Order: sequence, then C-alpha cells, then structure tokens
Amino acid sequence: MSINNVGGGGQKSPLDNQKISQQQLAQNNQTAQAGAEKAATTGVRQDSVSLTQSAQQLSQVQKKGAEAPVNQDKVDKLKKAIQSGQYNINPESLARKIATVEAEIFGAKS
Repeated sequence: MSINNVGGGGQKSPLDNQKISQQQLAQNNQTAQAGAEKAATTGVRQDSVSLTQSAQQLSQVQKKGAEAPVNQDKVDKLKKAIQSGQYNINPESLARKIATVEAEIFGAKS
C-alpha cells in the first residue's frame, strides 16, 4: 500500500508561504503584547540600595572629618617629635580620651 501526497505534497506556493509568514508575525505580536501587558500590570522592578544606620553615621563622621580644620604647624611639630623619639605618651590620659570618644560614638557614658 502506498501513501501519496503526505505533507501537502510538493512545494508550497508563494501565497501559502506568505500566509504562514503573516500567521507567525501575528503570533509574535500577540506574544509581545501579552508580555507588555504583564509588565504593565506587575510594574517594572527597579534595583535599590539602602544603607544601615551605622553606615549612615560612618558617612557623616567621614564628612565631618574631611571638613575639619587642620593646624598644619602643630601636625608638623608632632611628626618631628615622634620621629626624633622626643614625644612622650601618657597612657592614662590616652585611655581616658579613647573611652570618651567611644562613649560619644556608641552613646554610652564613661
């Protein structure tokens, strides 16, 4: 037994090819419209960044530090004293000052 004319037999005419192209184009347009409608109803998500309160405080401290006036003469004198070994450190005074600064930063009282 033989089967003739399977698959429409032979080549398609230009008119058939044109219809197929139009159908595919229509399907693509429908798919694109469905995607656009879905995006419109769900809204477009945007990336965002948020900083913790600690990071915001650190940023403020850095800005204040950059804007603080510097007594360059005093800095130069201290550098020379440290390099020559003539600068003496009082450990008790240093510890008190560190504790005070930490208390200011973290809100605890010393």
